[in-house]
Amino acid sequence: MADYRMIVLTRPVEGREDEYNKWYSDIHLPEVLMTEGFVAAQRFKLVDGQDGPAPYLAIYEVVSDDFPTSFAKLIKRVEDGEVMMSSALDTSAASASGYEPITQRITG
Repeated sequence: MADYRMIVLTRPVEGREDEYNKWYSDIHLPEVLMTEGFVAAQRFKLVDGQDGPAPYLAIYEVVSDDFPTSFAKLIKRVEDGEVMMSSALDTSAASASGYEPITQRITG
């Protein structure tokens, strides 16, 4: 099994940041982690004064023999309503990408 990362960049709909954060942390992350292969997740917010493509980042750890299959299972759960999406999420600005390791993890 390989240890993948899925990187998700998002932003809330203007004026709905509190609702977006509550949904993402309390509902969305737990629902995504109920998908086979998705084993951990952590959210991040862009540091004040920094510029980036989106103010919020989620990193999901995915353990799978085949990331595309695991990702397809997540999409199917979203389509079936098992993973609830919030109208406080600006879907026009959201992006999700899977990454596979190309080196061993190095620590200092």
